[in-house]
Amino acid sequence: MADRQAFDAYVRERWVPLLRTATLLTGDRHGAEDLVQETLVRAAQHWNRVDPATADAYVRRILYTRSVDSWRWRRHQPDPVDHADHDTVDRGHESDAVDARLTLAAALARLTPRQRAVLVARFYEDRTEVDAARVLGCSVSTVKSQTRHALERLRLLAPELAATFGREESLR
Repeated sequence: MADRQAFDAYVRERWVPLLRTATLLTGDRHGAEDLVQETLVRAAQHWNRVDPATADAYVRRILYTRSVDSWRWRRHQPDPVDHADHDTVDRGHESDAVDARLTLAAALARLTPRQRAVLVARFYEDRTEVDAARVLGCSVSTVKSQTRHALERLRLLAPELAATFGREESLR
């Protein structure tokens, strides 16, 4: 019973931050909600063995792993929608900031799930390389190389972001 109450309290406290991270990982609000729910179901199964001091790291690792697992599964499924038809929507007179965010979101969506996970952990969650490696369950050198590859890919996919953010170093 105490485990159930501790888990419920954790979910109430951490739902919004987990959902934000999942949204960055999936690029889709609905997919993010599903990802967080799947993550919490898995975490609840073993909550009695989770140390409260490391509960967030435990849940975030499940979140990152489930994100990669779902991507691997989806890539083997047929695409039911032709995305080319949806890319031509007229956005009218939106601001440059909105355009930059859309460009960044599109570029992030074209990264591998591991690259996205590393960028989210390093730059959105402001984690050190060592901390990101621990959360993602990989080595520090993997975090470094995936960060480097992801940023190089972003520069290729959306070079206009460097000008939007002021200088190219903002993407490094």
